[in-house]
Amino acid sequence: MNSLTTSTSLQSIKGVGPARADALSAIGINTVSDLLHYYPRKHLDRTTVTPISKLKRDMAATVIGKVEAADMRRGKRRQYFQAILSDGKGMMTLTWFNGARYIKKAIKVGDRLAVNGKVEFFNGFQIVHPEYDKLKDDEDPVNSGLVIPLYSIPSELKKTRLDSRGLRRLIKTISDGLKEIPDHFSPEFRKANALIHINSALRNIHFAESEDVLKAATHRLKFDEHYFLQMLMALRKSSLQQTGTKALNKIGPQVKLISDSLDFELTDAQKKVIKEIKDDMARPFSMNRLLQGDVGSGKTIVSVLAAAIAVANNVQVAVMAPTEILAHQHLFSFKKHAETAHMTCAILVGGTPTKERRAILDGLAEGRIDIIIGTHALIQKDVQFKSLGLAIVDEQHRFGVLQRGDLTSKGLNPHLLAMTATPIPRTLAITYHGDMDLSIIDEMPKNRIPVVTKVVEETRLKKVYDFMKSEVAAGRQCMVVYPLVEETEKSDLAAAVEMHANLSEKIFPELIVGLIHGRMKKDEKDAVMDAYARNEIHILISTTVIEVGIDIPNATVMLIEHADRFGLTQLHQLRGRVGRGSEKSYCILVRRNFTDNSKKRLRIMESTNDGFVISDEDLKIRGPGEFFGIRQSGFLKYKIADMVTDGPILRQARQAAFELVKDDPNLNQPQHELIRMRFMAEYQDKLDRVNIS
Repeated sequence: MNSLTTSTSLQSIKGVGPARADALSAIGINTVSDLLHYYPRKHLDRTTVTPISKLKRDMAATVIGKVEAADMRRGKRRQYFQAILSDGKGMMTLTWFNGARYIKKAIKVGDRLAVNGKVEFFNGFQIVHPEYDKLKDDEDPVNSGLVIPLYSIPSELKKTRLDSRGLRRLIKTISDGLKEIPDHFSPEFRKANALIHINSALRNIHFAESEDVLKAATHRLKFDEHYFLQMLMALRKSSLQQTGTKALNKIGPQVKLISDSLDFELTDAQKKVIKEIKDDMARPFSMNRLLQGDVGSGKTIVSVLAAAIAVANNVQVAVMAPTEILAHQHLFSFKKHAETAHMTCAILVGGTPTKERRAILDGLAEGRIDIIIGTHALIQKDVQFKSLGLAIVDEQHRFGVLQRGDLTSKGLNPHLLAMTATPIPRTLAITYHGDMDLSIIDEMPKNRIPVVTKVVEETRLKKVYDFMKSEVAAGRQCMVVYPLVEETEKSDLAAAVEMHANLSEKIFPELIVGLIHGRMKKDEKDAVMDAYARNEIHILISTTVIEVGIDIPNATVMLIEHADRFGLTQLHQLRGRVGRGSEKSYCILVRRNFTDNSKKRLRIMESTNDGFVISDEDLKIRGPGEFFGIRQSGFLKYKIADMVTDGPILRQARQAAFELVKDDPNLNQPQHELIRMRFMAEYQDKLDRVNIS
């Protein structure tokens, strides 16, 4: 008779003693429900296992076989453990250098193993430091059609000798004794979205009778994860649309004065985006819009015109940038247009002198400053506005949600325009920014000449340096960028300083070579950039501090050292620092790592200047966490979903979640009670801007 429920504590389950209960609790597993949602990291079935005879060098493979021999070996420096694995049709070697003595105790001759890793060839096929799981003799997915779950085993569980096989036994005990799990989705909803019952999904993700059954269970659980995150986005968006603010519906003379002064024509994409922003700000609830535009597509003038609309409606504008260099670049752009339109403009950063800062704070509080540009300094407590009506956040992915909230809290529900020059893949945009309306500038100004990109090896650097000399001789300028390198090596600063000395003394002794890096004081950085802007510095050596915010039209060559260490999106950002003038420009990527992966990545940079194509490839290669960086860590609660490959499921789940919130904005209707409970359990800690409790 079934007696367990999803809320049953694991401490009452046979086989879970105090030590294992504590170990499971340490990784967030306390109840039957928690354990059922601890999904396998992979499954073994006939489609995922490769016979040893079919292995190829460099492939990632899962192999099942019996250990025929196993023992410690003596190398030149240390001992290592080696095992010979046979699947009846071939033999291969498994090698462990780290933790060899532990592995010796764990793996014995006669053990049946499932191993996974990258195949190498050294006196035959081998895998070094493979992942492995012990299987019973009767667990044979190839010949029996079984689908066997394999689980991640953190160190906490290993200490209690709970391995993948032990977890399978524990979950099987729970599954056999568990009452039917009620589904938060109605039968009509499941039918409309082709979903199996949650009870079947949670059991079959662990113990599927076939590959088709496993596929249906995986689809349902992926849908759920996407659905509840999209519900969070839908509720945030709905809440914003219920939040009143001042409608900025007056188009004053400022916009016309700026438009008439431009020495270029706005692209159709820019005009379309400006209309979207204007229409949003004219409504009596807060705009929440994300503006995407590739490097050099003209986002800044769009933000200037948005600011002009706001000022015409007698409210103030705050523009927040992630670095002082970018803030000063915005000041240069905004101030020129602000003076044309008789608007006041100032800058506030961490290094603003005390006396000047006090005057700026007074000007903001009294309403004498129309537009303030700054860094994180804008969200300090003593910064008060008379009437903040529009907040513009540039390179917004570098700020956390709370930091953006700190800025908008300084006004009465001001309109928000977030901008990024990092083109965001569609699946990522609707996952991280699903509560925002999206505007895209997908057209480059007609006068922009595409940057020519070339990958070179170290042996060709002399030719590159000669080319740089010829560009300088023609009156143009160059940049050399160094990456952040591993802590075990010298720092990016040390590498840049060393290369500055080498280039200035040995390679370009007749030229003026400058240096800029993140640890320089503000006035030192300003002095270097001012000299570079005046062409008093021919070649600028830099760390990635110049990734955004540098606008030197005379710079035509960017040389990026160790280009294989950068993400594609960051390389694209760096490349955008050249090609901003009327001369043909070049981005030269120096490759010092010769793996297949680095070749593939840099070949993408050579083949396209389209930031959206590059960002899609970057997402596939690096994954969403690396794409956005550590500030976004912890945002996603995905256990089984994958935004890179789940595009169709994600879009289906988004549509369904938004439709439900449209019908029931606060999830109050009785038929949605189970959905509400599940949502609250998942996103209790992220209910900012959501009108439910």
